[in-house]
Amino acid sequence: MSMKNYPQGLLFSDEIQKQVREKFCNVESDSFGKRIFFENSGGSLRLKACIQAVADIDSHPDCLGRHQAQADVLDAIVKKGYEDLRIIFNTQKGSIITYLSASQVMFNIVGAIAHNVKGKNMVVSVLEHPSGFDSVEYYAKQTGRELRVLQSNPATGCIDVDEVIRNVDKDTVLLSCMYSSNTTGGINDIEKMVEAARAINPDVYIIVDAVQHAPHGLIDLSKLDIDAMDIAPYKFFGCRGSGVGWVSDRCAKLPHNRILCYSEDTWELGSTAPHVFAGYSAIVDYVCWLGSQYIDSADRRTLFEEGIHRIELQERGLLHRALEGTAMLPGLRSIPSVQVICDNPDLTQRDFILPITFENLDVTTAAKEYIKRGIYVFERKSPNHYSKRIVESLGLDGVIRVSPIHCNSPEEVDAFLRATMEIAKL
Repeated sequence: MSMKNYPQGLLFSDEIQKQVREKFCNVESDSFGKRIFFENSGGSLRLKACIQAVADIDSHPDCLGRHQAQADVLDAIVKKGYEDLRIIFNTQKGSIITYLSASQVMFNIVGAIAHNVKGKNMVVSVLEHPSGFDSVEYYAKQTGRELRVLQSNPATGCIDVDEVIRNVDKDTVLLSCMYSSNTTGGINDIEKMVEAARAINPDVYIIVDAVQHAPHGLIDLSKLDIDAMDIAPYKFFGCRGSGVGWVSDRCAKLPHNRILCYSEDTWELGSTAPHVFAGYSAIVDYVCWLGSQYIDSADRRTLFEEGIHRIELQERGLLHRALEGTAMLPGLRSIPSVQVICDNPDLTQRDFILPITFENLDVTTAAKEYIKRGIYVFERKSPNHYSKRIVESLGLDGVIRVSPIHCNSPEEVDAFLRATMEIAKL
């Protein structure tokens, strides 16, 4: 199925929507009452199966590698978790890394490259999460390299390929760029960026932060000639407390902190947490289940691909509804005093993140007004370190970030639009 065939998306049937929502915790309410959760870029709604895995598995005191049957079960859970991470990345090459957070993953990878690869400059995007930007800046200073920053296109919220061509040269150590922005929603053309960078410097190390994009669009490392990628399960319907990275064979063998009795391409440190790996499998199980509602296949990656495609189409359909509204309700593009930032008309180049502003309200006040109406969103603004560099690159001092996911419904989007109209009149 080509995603380009559905430029306005394709919503779930009522039955699929119902089944999807039943698989998530706290979809319509939390312990504080009924609400609509449109803050999934801060950490997505959780799958019930991921939460249950913690209770079912971590309640056992047993460790891996022992003689009792429970240890064998734990070994199998961890093995399957690694296999399912490779389903997500779609590669059997390279090494998998797990830490407590995706930020730790990024800092460790960037540090290994910076300390062991020759070159005079390091390149990073202005749109990066601080884990990406700060790690490159930190190690550039520590190793005496020039820091070069790819600037954003305010019209699309993306990084243009020309920026890569302008900044990467034969002396570039590494290039780091997000797959999609967690503030603008713009999807970067990573394949063309990689091709452009390798045409200039075939040996450059390339890192892609896929934390934002992985839950919303397909990742396929078999088609990307890169050296590292990270994802965050807590933004992929899973639990907090782990970050996952992948490194290429050449990157994996760079000197790094490791247990010396293990192979030189092993990055894992300390005992594994089987319930965390069960959570990885629960995420893949869910996406495959969704794919199985549309196609019949015995291949797990095939089902996973279909599931992600269906998530992408559903979210694009919700995005189109939010922007254009319905016959009875105006969309964001038509509500006076509301501005959609980086409003790229090509919805195939956007994850479902809506950065908006109000003419009559600052972004913090507006976010609180949404919360008063039972809709959870969040502001990204200067001088907050997580936001300043990004929003200022767009010529702004802040935006309200609206970030639903596929289990949100058209009715919730409509409720958001009604709240927006009220807030616009304040």
